[in-house]
Amino acid sequence: MTDQFGTITWWGFTPALDLQDTDTISALNNLKLDTDETKDTLNILLVGAGDIRHILQTIARSYRHKKRKLHFYIIETQCELYCRDLLFMSLFLELPNRMGLQEKAELFLELYGNLLVRQQSMEYVQKMSNELIKMVTDFDYLEKTLPCIDLSQLKFKERDFMEGIFKFWRNPDPKFFDVEKMWDLRLQRDLGVRYDTRDNVFDWDYHMRLVEREGDIIHAREYKNWRKYGIAYEPREGNYDVPNRTLASGVLVKHEGERLAKRGYWGDMLVSPYIPFGIQSEDKTLFKKNNNMYAKMSWHVSEFNILSLLHEIMNKEKYVPPQTEETKENKTATITEITEEEENEGDNTEKTDSTETASQSNPAKDEYESLPLDDVKITFLPVMSVADLPRKSKYKKLFDIIYFSNSLVHLLTSDLTPIYADTATIIAESARYMLQLKDDKVGEFFWKVKGIAEKAGCQVYEVDEPAKQNYLKFTYRRQQAS
Repeated sequence: MTDQFGTITWWGFTPALDLQDTDTISALNNLKLDTDETKDTLNILLVGAGDIRHILQTIARSYRHKKRKLHFYIIETQCELYCRDLLFMSLFLELPNRMGLQEKAELFLELYGNLLVRQQSMEYVQKMSNELIKMVTDFDYLEKTLPCIDLSQLKFKERDFMEGIFKFWRNPDPKFFDVEKMWDLRLQRDLGVRYDTRDNVFDWDYHMRLVEREGDIIHAREYKNWRKYGIAYEPREGNYDVPNRTLASGVLVKHEGERLAKRGYWGDMLVSPYIPFGIQSEDKTLFKKNNNMYAKMSWHVSEFNILSLLHEIMNKEKYVPPQTEETKENKTATITEITEEEENEGDNTEKTDSTETASQSNPAKDEYESLPLDDVKITFLPVMSVADLPRKSKYKKLFDIIYFSNSLVHLLTSDLTPIYADTATIIAESARYMLQLKDDKVGEFFWKVKGIAEKAGCQVYEVDEPAKQNYLKFTYRRQQAS
């Protein structure tokens, strides 16, 4: 991939999946998930997902399926991603007395997709960094506070590195991460002579690539604002001027013949963080149009989806938004008609940065505790350890579902088949939203992955329009010895 995609995947390039949903993932029908009474645990391996969107959606909707234990195994390319996963899992499982659903949803989206955040948002990160340091250095404390997480498989040096990342997060000095300057310098480097006409570049990418690939719920203003400033979500009024340190990572650069580690923002600057949660939803009213224009934006879709996940995790029921007088009368507000007062009526939350609001819910003042998450375990495996798994007996025939990101799908080889269950489903992220690729290249990516999967002994599910698929799905069946 090119420089605009970066060297680290801070967010996925496809929408979140419920990995137990046989309607969405037809290949799962071969696993007979809802009829196999002997299968009490579903083991899922996620390779390079970049975030925990699939984990959150699968956990949140687990009550809709046959009751079973869910065991997720995560392999990423860098330890910084494990740190973000831990932070967001901790945030999602905050107790209601520390933080309400609306506040959690807003804070999640802000930290998830913004280069710059509000001061109080970074204060939460700083406070939680102390908790996360204790979790990675003391497994007894981890078991007490966040028992669904297992870090025991990580190497000592990886846990030490994660501790160092959390210490960096809690350092309030902005000079160590001048992210606005870094973003602009990368824009200049990536766009070259087109930098002076960058608004036109962003507009072309939006209309000719994103809209054409069914990402048009993302408003042009949203997308271009993110491309220019790195800010995707502004849920509350306030100053978004504090660097989001959770988006810092390191790369090796050459300087005077030497390779030196350089910290900066090295993530996506082209696709946007709207894709994982902001372009699909069970609530189809979010996609209503007035005069051939969407009445809502990707922000509204993302907010609804995150609120839904938070609500379902806590209450084991579908989320129904509070009705305003407007919705009772079956009216649809346009983007320009939504007022602050109407939003406040809808979520019963004061969307301001006032001291009064902060004092009502200030998790920094309380000791962290997590919501109970029964029958769920999330195990972090060593960085880029995929090739090591077949050599360990504990992973033999273990995984029922294996997920590969589009950047790591080349690891789908016959060498991995020993870790697949006798019947397993393999899901590969497509290249549909890799916006620098033309449609024919997206189709070529499908055929390339199809060839890789078939060579690895997988059955490929044929599709009519490969370039329009978000995911590629395969089934593996082990041949029984006669």
